[in-house]
Amino acid sequence: MARPTDFERLINEAEAQPFVGWDFSWLGKRIVTQPFSWDYDGLVAKRARESPDLLDMDTGGGEWLARLPYRPDHTVATESYPPNVPVAARRLRPLGVSVVRTEGAPDNNVQRVSETRGPLPFQTGSLHLVVNRHSSFVATEVSRALAENGRFITQQVGDQRYADFHRLLKLPAPPLPLRWNLSAAKTQVKAAQLRVIGSGEAKRVISFSDVGAFAWYLKAIPWTVEDFSVQAFRGKLEGLNSQIQRSGPVRVRQSGFWLEAAK
Repeated sequence: MARPTDFERLINEAEAQPFVGWDFSWLGKRIVTQPFSWDYDGLVAKRARESPDLLDMDTGGGEWLARLPYRPDHTVATESYPPNVPVAARRLRPLGVSVVRTEGAPDNNVQRVSETRGPLPFQTGSLHLVVNRHSSFVATEVSRALAENGRFITQQVGDQRYADFHRLLKLPAPPLPLRWNLSAAKTQVKAAQLRVIGSGEAKRVISFSDVGAFAWYLKAIPWTVEDFSVQAFRGKLEGLNSQIQRSGPVRVRQSGFWLEAAK
């Protein structure tokens, strides 16, 4: 039997490797994500040391929260994607953190003015620090749950974040999404009676050293390219593999922003 080509080996690996929680670490240096220009983890850890409690919204598999340098004694996480709930619970329970399954908030850029989806299962005014990393949120719900002088800190990925993936696969550009950037987030937060006390906006680059890492990333985050599967896009992935062999790693640009607000 003929040995598989490097392309076939990489594609078969991407097909077989499961995606659990929100963990990309098995790829190692095959994917390199340039950090944003701010220290989100440091900001959250600083506020956590000043707070009696902490809520991490949509914790994924709990990977980020488990790595946070400091957590208050009363720390809780929510997660809206059912398969991630037991993954996060196994990781966070030994750290004294409970995980609550919730209904996910709709994407911020499509929310209604009086949004009722995505409620937080916490009493009004019961939380002093709410953090949200790359997940949608209903600003009025966050505001309701926050105590007086409580803080909300979020880091978000902005709109137009998928165009480069389409370009590399030689697909038509995706439809322009409704606006989601720092200005739009500030508008929602201020409308919820929260005061913005810090923010920033920037771009970064994500590099993929081989087509297998690229394909697995798209498989793990299927909304990046509609109807993506390794087999359905095999021909386009083979073309991308040839490009990488000729020119080296491929890169995609990503915009992002952070915001801190007080009740």
